Amino acid sequence: MHWIKRFIYFSGKRHPRELGAAEVTAFFNHLARDLDVAASTQNQALSALLFVYREVLGTPLPWLDGLARARRPVRVPTVLTPDEAQRLLAQMRGTQWLMASLMYGAGLRLRECLKLRVKDVDFGYRQIVVRDGKGAKDRVTMLPQPLAVPLRAQLARARALHERDLAAGHGEVELPHALGRKYPQALHEWA
Repeated sequence: MHWIKRFIYFSGKRHPRELGAAEVTAFFNHLARDLDVAASTQNQALSALLFVYREVLGTPLPWLDGLARARRPVRVPTVLTPDEAQRLLAQMRGTQWLMASLMYGAGLRLRECLKLRVKDVDFGYRQIVVRDGKGAKDRVTMLPQPLAVPLRAQLARARALHERDLAAGHGEVELPHALGRKYPQALHEWA
């Protein structure tokens, strides 16, 4: 209701039925240019007005030509220096250290690191295949040489745990999409 009220006041307290695409465009240009609102704020207001026109008034607005969209700010990512990264990793131990080292050294995102499968690590070529990464894309990244021995040790511990889980009637893993139905035994396989 907030955006509808602001729109009505901006339009000289006229009823929205009397207003059309030109007035809506003027309101959004005012938000973007004069008030310098964030892109998410402008999108929220646009959604509210489109809803009112389509669902309440029963008159959907045509495509709004000339609509000045608020721009999302371009942010420069914060990147640790190599020294800062080494100091941070020196404070970690065990699995957390290995995960953070893989994320930093191989450029993995957190979700990619958590979903990493045994079969996607290739020690011979020193590479990691990232499946279903950002944008639902696969990619190949490097496996840093200093992480090969700790990663092999982690895999050995995980395999022993996996075998204990299988013996106890557990040990299933999440498989992407419909692979679990297509290959029902793959849920229990080590790879």
